[in-house]
Amino acid sequence: MRRIRHLLMPAIDRAALREGLRDMSHLAVAISVWGLVTGVAIVNRGMGIPMALFFSLTVFAGTAQLAALPLMAAGAPLAVVWVTATLVNLRFVIFSAASRPHFVHLTVPQRIWAGYLNGDLGFALFSRRFDGYDTTGTPEHYGYFFGTAYVNYFVWHVASVIGIILGDLAPTSWGLEIAATVAMIGVVVPMATRWPIVAGIVVTGVLSVLTLGMPMRLGIVVSVIAGIAVASVAETVAAR
Repeated sequence: MRRIRHLLMPAIDRAALREGLRDMSHLAVAISVWGLVTGVAIVNRGMGIPMALFFSLTVFAGTAQLAALPLMAAGAPLAVVWVTATLVNLRFVIFSAASRPHFVHLTVPQRIWAGYLNGDLGFALFSRRFDGYDTTGTPEHYGYFFGTAYVNYFVWHVASVIGIILGDLAPTSWGLEIAATVAMIGVVVPMATRWPIVAGIVVTGVLSVLTLGMPMRLGIVVSVIAGIAVASVAETVAAR
């Protein structure tokens, strides 16, 4: 076990780890609701409990699960399911590129493990916590990242398994997934302290509404890329 831990985990700062655990635990309710709703949706689509548990534990991405489920239920070719899930999750490529300076010095297994655990809320918390830091890739960075990531991973899977077991007792028509969106807003809003960030958020929000009708939820990817581009240009202008 210790060998596996050293293979996947870099040296971390224990105080930063506890800080990450504490910060993400404040969002545990929203994470658990989102996981619960996703678990219920999996069963409601007709997937048996054993396969649903396997699906939930191996595909650590709620949006990809919800995008793939209708295609799987309709008997779509496996290639179409894979492409759809990949397109929906392209935003994580952007998140990973933004986080690259902090993780580029790690070993390949450590980077793969960190990439697997990276999520929306964790990325937002990490970006807010280390905004303006001159140093990158320190034990403090890694401790905080893995602290938030492990809470997110554990809470999500526990809630998803409960949702799968509950089945129809918590219908997706209740709209409980809005809790995760509200949690994300609560994390992002305090980060909007400079006008380039505000510009990026506004562009992303407006485009996400305008591109809502795009197939396979490509509007998410388009909106995120456009928002980051605007924020980057605005940051360059502000620096000059």
